[in-house]
Amino acid sequence: MSFHVLARRIALGLAVSGLATLSAQAAETTLTDVLGRKVEVNLPAERVVLGLYFTDYIAVGGTESFDKVVGLSREAWEGWTPTNWTLFKTAMPQIETIADVGEFEVGTFSVEKTLSLNPDVVVLADWQYQALGSDEDRLNEAGVDIVVVDYNAEDPARHAKSTELLGQITGRTDRAAELSALYQGTVDMVSERLAKAGLPKPRVYVEFANKGPEEIGNSFGKSMWGALATLAGGDNIAAPVIDNWGPLSEEQILTAQPEVVVLAGRETELTQNPSALVMGVGIDPAEAQKRLAGYTARKGWAELPAVRDGRVHAVYQGASRTIADYAMIQVFAKVLYPQVFADLDPEAAYRDFWKTYLPVAPEGTFALTLAK
Repeated sequence: MSFHVLARRIALGLAVSGLATLSAQAAETTLTDVLGRKVEVNLPAERVVLGLYFTDYIAVGGTESFDKVVGLSREAWEGWTPTNWTLFKTAMPQIETIADVGEFEVGTFSVEKTLSLNPDVVVLADWQYQALGSDEDRLNEAGVDIVVVDYNAEDPARHAKSTELLGQITGRTDRAAELSALYQGTVDMVSERLAKAGLPKPRVYVEFANKGPEEIGNSFGKSMWGALATLAGGDNIAAPVIDNWGPLSEEQILTAQPEVVVLAGRETELTQNPSALVMGVGIDPAEAQKRLAGYTARKGWAELPAVRDGRVHAVYQGASRTIADYAMIQVFAKVLYPQVFADLDPEAAYRDFWKTYLPVAPEGTFALTLAK
């Protein structure tokens, strides 16, 4: 770190906190983030701006780690998952007082606001970092370190690296190692059982069902739900035609004849769209079942193998893009190969994660199969 950057940080620290010294426990450490970027950060960080992956940050660092978060992208938490925000606000009321630095997807991220918070480090998702553009230069010139993490890719190596980085930033490398081992344990278990079973891969179609049966929502190719389906041994029908996410056509779905259909829902649609699938915190399974059934009435879907054979399922959209989605790998493994993974209880695994690593235990519906 250059002298002028250090001087600026000390000056800003005096103005913001009135302290004349930096933390005696902090030490400059070189981190390598998920993009292979070398970043020098004073660790454990005392002032953090967090762009995404809020619950992962808490799971790794504990609730006390959020005492060091001085800024966050509030829209990415409260706006996208208001039920989740309310749940955590009850256990951690201090999150309401954390400064909002804006949201990257809609272009409201504020460099000025971020700099005014005098952060030691800004932690961003890969896609948020890609959206920075020239703002990256402004942050770098001001001596603000950016560390990029990524759970969206659903790549086990990136999951592990991201968790390791959060452990280093929060000073909880022990907890990070424990969580990475938990995730990798599921990946290895699924891989080993599938190799032993030697069964053909079922064709699977995954859709974010937030638009209702009337309009086809995004499917996923090589990231997010698509990557999870592949990890669980599925032949993802979207992978050959979609890179990250986007809708398949009606014809593409019908031609592919998926043997398993998995639709993802979230709580927001409970009030925003009366026909869209709902899943998640506070969702009644009967309501989720009613809405899930509506998708089987789509044109031509009655003749899909998945519908004929009763292999239509729902998952919680909020349970992806997180270290906790090892439970969703279990969901896909079980719906794709019910005999091989009959002993798994993925929803219990998901709830156990929350009970063990987070300050709240959600009630709701996180995975289900369409009732016959």
